[in-house]
Amino acid sequence: MTFSPVETVNPDAPPGLLVIADHASNALPPGYGTLGLDPAQFERHIAYDIGTAGLTRALSEGLNATALLAGFSRLLIDPNRGEDDPTLVMRISDGAIIPGNRSIDGDERKRRLDTCYRPYNAAIEAQIARAERPAVLSVHSFTPQLQGRPPRPWHVGVLWGSDPASGRRLIDILRRDDPALCVAANEPYLGGNPGETLDRHVFHRGLPNILVEIRNDLIADEAGQIEWADRLTPAVREAFAGA
Repeated sequence: MTFSPVETVNPDAPPGLLVIADHASNALPPGYGTLGLDPAQFERHIAYDIGTAGLTRALSEGLNATALLAGFSRLLIDPNRGEDDPTLVMRISDGAIIPGNRSIDGDERKRRLDTCYRPYNAAIEAQIARAERPAVLSVHSFTPQLQGRPPRPWHVGVLWGSDPASGRRLIDILRRDDPALCVAANEPYLGGNPGETLDRHVFHRGLPNILVEIRNDLIADEAGQIEWADRLTPAVREAFAGA
């Protein structure tokens, strides 16, 4: 399979809504092997957000929106970090030491920025420029348990930074439509962290935006991805309609 730093889905869709998936892929460009890791590590959440690629493609279809999926593993370089972030290239992640990142120098860091990180970010900028005020939906997933801490009880987290109104609307809609769902606000992480993708591209423009984090065991297979796409598609559409 030919490597590409970004996958564009439904490129000719109306430009009013953009769906992005920063951690959709566990792929590496040619020449990197497995970064010295056991290949099994690339099936873990440390390499990518499990289930988000299929979910994002389904959301793109359901919402009739263009989607951009990063085509590289965050073990190589994390597109959801600022260029000056010390965790941009991780040397250890959830107990796994990454040998191929241990001695990375400035030239190699620049190579990864130029071949993967910057093309993905440029694609986001180009898509945002297609519309006057597009809404942006960012899709992530989280592991049910991290580093031996207590299990995470939520089915989905809704995060926000600059647009709490859209996020709160989505929470209310999801709870209304399925009272059995455990829906969290700004969990399992806080929204709006400086340097992250939405901060770099969206917040300063005042664009409507929501970040969703779905527990990855719920979308690990195609059936779960379709179920959540069917749940999120009308909910996201309604949440952004009030923006």
